This record gives sequence, C-alpha cells and structure tokens, in this order.
Amino acid sequence: MRALVTGGAGFLGSYLCERLLEEGAEVVCMDSFLTGGPRNVEHLMERPGFRLVESDLTGFVHVPDRLDLVLHFASAASPADYLRYPIETLRVGSVGTLHALGLAREKGARFVLASTSEVYGDPLEHPQKETYWGNVNPVGPRSVYDEAKRFAESLTTAYRHARGTDTGIVRIFNTYGPRMRPFDGRAIPTFIRQSLTGEPITITGDGSQTRSICYVEDTVSGILAMARSDFAGPVNIGNPDEVTMLELATLIRDLTGSSSEITFVDRPADDPKVRRPDTTLAAERLGWRALVPAEEGLRRTIEWFRAELGALELLERAI
Repeated sequence: MRALVTGGAGFLGSYLCERLLEEGAEVVCMDSFLTGGPRNVEHLMERPGFRLVESDLTGFVHVPDRLDLVLHFASAASPADYLRYPIETLRVGSVGTLHALGLAREKGARFVLASTSEVYGDPLEHPQKETYWGNVNPVGPRSVYDEAKRFAESLTTAYRHARGTDTGIVRIFNTYGPRMRPFDGRAIPTFIRQSLTGEPITITGDGSQTRSICYVEDTVSGILAMARSDFAGPVNIGNPDEVTMLELATLIRDLTGSSSEITFVDRPADDPKVRRPDTTLAAERLGWRALVPAEEGLRRTIEWFRAELGALELLERAI
C-alpha cells in the first residue's frame, strides 16, 4: 500500500504515519507545519518508504506515482489553534478537502476524512449517535472548526455519490497521548503541564461538563479499520467512558503526585456541556472498540510530558 497522510506531522497524523509504516506501507506525509512540526516525525525520516513533503493543501497539490489511500487529517484541531487561525481552518476544511478528494479520485484511492465530534456541537442528544444532526452555532467562535468539518463531510459525501470516489468519514472524539503540545490549549495537556509544574489547575466553568477521552493508539486503530473497510460512515471513533472535567483534573493531579490547587475560570462560548460517543456502529461495522483504560493512557502521557518539560527546562537554563 502507498498512502498519503495530510496533516501527517501533526499529533494524530504522526501516529498514523508510524502505524502505516509498521504495517509495511509506503507513506507520503504532507504538512504545512502551521500547527504540526517536523519533530513529530523525525524518528521516521530514515525509515524506508517514508517521505515528508512540506505543502499547503489549499494551494496546488501534486503527488507523483500511485496512491492507494488518502487520509485527510490536515486541520488545526485545538481551540487555541483554530481561534488563532480561523481563516486557515476554514480554508483547509473546504479548499483543502476539495484538493484531497480530487487527488484521491485521480489516483483511484480510498479517501478517509478526519471529521470530529464537534459536528454535534452542544448536543441535545446524549450519547451521540451518527444519526444525530447536531446543535451548532454557525456564527459562534467555534464555528470556524465545527462548520469546516461539517462542510468537509458534505463535500466527501458528494464526491462519493456524484464522482464515485471511495470515501469514508470518521468522527473522532477527544484523543490524547504523547506528542501533544504542552501549550496547545486542550484540557489534558493543560492539566498535565500545570500539575507537573505546580501551577494552579484551571478548569473552565464549574467542571461538571463532560468529555470522553480516547488514547491515541485506540483512535489510530479505529481509523485504520475504517481505511481497510469499504464503509462510507460517518462512524464515531472514541471511548464511551465519560468523565467530568473536575474528575479528569483530579485524576491527573493524583497520577502526577502534584499538590497544585484547582481553580475555576470562565467557560468559553459554545463549549459543549456533554460529549460521549455511541460506538455501536464502529463495533458492528469495523469490529473496533477502545481498549486502553483512561488511567493507563494518562500514565503513559504524563511520563512523556514529564520528560518533555524536563528537556525544556534544561534548554531554558542553558540559554
């Protein structure tokens, strides 16, 4: 197999590149490095069959030779990033998706879109099934991400029906693990960084809002199960174990052995109150379910962050 991973130098994209290489595929990793970075894939640079290409998917895109699979993961994913780059986020979700789909059609490749649980917005259905249409504010601050992904889903579906392209859509729920950036603004890296450095742990709102967190290895397995299938989806890929933000912050503080105090700050606009996937469809059609318990996944992630923050501290002292 020869695969293209757009956004391949990002957090999730880098794991997809790694797993595909382990399974014997050739991998073209394409990234503009707007939010990802070469460091995420530097350990793959000497691997046979791996090629890193710096390219903006919203511009002209060309990949020589054949492709069997296109995994479209190019997008800012954290609120801090897509609020900093709103136009770029909308462009990669629209123009970038158009270009990636065109490439897949040209090559006769299967195309898998990385959509998101954010298409459900602040849901009025709980847990969220794939049949739920969502409750999204189209002019709110988060809409640049939510609506970019909703448009991308519509465009992917149109290519399947009108152009005959072999497509699939995965709706990814909160994924975490090593290689997340300490300052990317998402809850888990923020809580871990604050716990390890002794800063106050900042929880938005009263901490009662929930998320369902899925360890990156499980998410990657679900995505690749979709890639190997002929299923169109959309299909939820996530862990149905639900946790409040206060419970999550407390668990991370305990696992790090931190004495950081927990503080509360204002909740962002349109921040979802609940989030939990119904993963029945993934089990039935892909034979997939999440396996890594939250405590085990968090321990692995904390150890990576401990080493990462230690390296940053040494660098600062040297400077």
